[in-house]
Amino acid sequence: QVQLVESGGGLVQPGGSLRLSCAASGFTFSNYAMTWYRQGTGKERELVATITSNGGSTNYRDSVKGRFTISRDNAKNVVYLQMNSLIPADTGVYSCKARAPGGAGVWFEYWGRGTQVTVSS
Repeated sequence: QVQLVESGGGLVQPGGSLRLSCAASGFTFSNYAMTWYRQGTGKERELVATITSNGGSTNYRDSVKGRFTISRDNAKNVVYLQMNSLIPADTGVYSCKARAPGGAGVWFEYWGRGTQVTVSS
């Protein structure tokens, strides 16, 4: 049974930090690129950060560069998102996605249910 379970969300004041985790099971985690997305209330979902299957390359949306860091531990089947210098605009439900090619144009894709992050004083 494939599962992605996010944790680490909560309420934090502006300027604070949170570390999100996404624990994977039921598939070969080390074969999958991992991506964090977020969706604020009434807003479209947006890509926050992505990391390749071996962790060798990362990419971030411009608004979080220098503040957020994505990393992974393939031995533990976990991907992390370290978020520093948080601002109210970072508020939203943060979800992780696993994606890998299956050959012949087919992609395998799995989603977690998300964890709420609220940045407010």
